Amino acid sequence: MEIIILPDSQKASRLCAEVIDRAIRAKPDLVLGLATGSTPVPMYRDLIRRHREEGLDFSKVRSFNLDEYLGLPPDHPASYRRFMDEQLFDHINIPKSSTRLPDGMTKDIAAHCAAYEAEIRAAGGIDIQVLGIGSDGHIGFNEPSSSLASRTRMQTLTLQTRQDNSRFFDKLEDVPFGCLTMGIGTILESRMTVLLAFGEGKSDAIAGAIEGPVTAMNPASALQLHPDTRVFLDEAAAGKLKLRSYYRESFERSPYWQSFKI
Repeated sequence: MEIIILPDSQKASRLCAEVIDRAIRAKPDLVLGLATGSTPVPMYRDLIRRHREEGLDFSKVRSFNLDEYLGLPPDHPASYRRFMDEQLFDHINIPKSSTRLPDGMTKDIAAHCAAYEAEIRAAGGIDIQVLGIGSDGHIGFNEPSSSLASRTRMQTLTLQTRQDNSRFFDKLEDVPFGCLTMGIGTILESRMTVLLAFGEGKSDAIAGAIEGPVTAMNPASALQLHPDTRVFLDEAAAGKLKLRSYYRESFERSPYWQSFKI
C-alpha cells in the first residue's frame, strides 16, 4: 500500500484524479471500476473539469460500478445508475453503452452476477478500481464477515450501512436491505486500486485497514494483499495511523509523486 496524506480532501481528490487522468492518456481504452457515495464526488468533478478544460477523452473508456441496491430501478433518485449519470457520465464523453452497473431489478440474481463477472473478464479486467470505505471498513457493499475470496453476489446490508446511507433517502425505512456488489476477490483482481477516505469518521476503519491484521471483519484490510493500492487521505482520516509521519516522508521523497501537481 502507498499511503498519501494531504491537508484536505480537495487536494487528495485532485491528486487521485491526476492518477486516473495520466492512466487514460496512456491507455485510452482504460477499464475503470467506479464507486458511489459522497467521497469520490470531488474527484469526479475534477475529472469532469479535465475533460472540459484539458481535453481528457473518455470516448474509449469502459466502466464497471461496484454495486447497486436491489429493487431500485435505474431512474430511482437513490439508484447508483442515477447517481453515476448525474455525478459523472452526463458530463463527459463516455458512451452510456460503455458503462456498466449491476441491475438491481434482475429476476435471476445468480445468473446476472455471473454475467457481470464475465463482462469484466471480457473487457480484459479492471485497470483502476476506485474505492471508498465504510465506517465499518466495507468496500463496495462487502460488509464485515464477507469472504476475502467473494465474487459479485447479493449481499444483505448491515444496520450501520443502512443508517449511513439513509441521508440519500427520505427515511431509514426506505433504504433497501439488499444489494448486488462486486466481491472482495473481484476487487483484488484489478490492476490498481485507489481508495479515498476523508473525515474523522473514517479514521478507525482506515487504521484497521492499513495497520491492522487482514481480516474479514474489516473488508478493506484485504487491500494489504493487493500489489498496487494507493490510499488517499485527508489529515482527519489519517489521524489514528501510528506510522503517519513515515507515510508522509515516504510520499514526499518519492520521485514518482514529485512529478505530480499537488
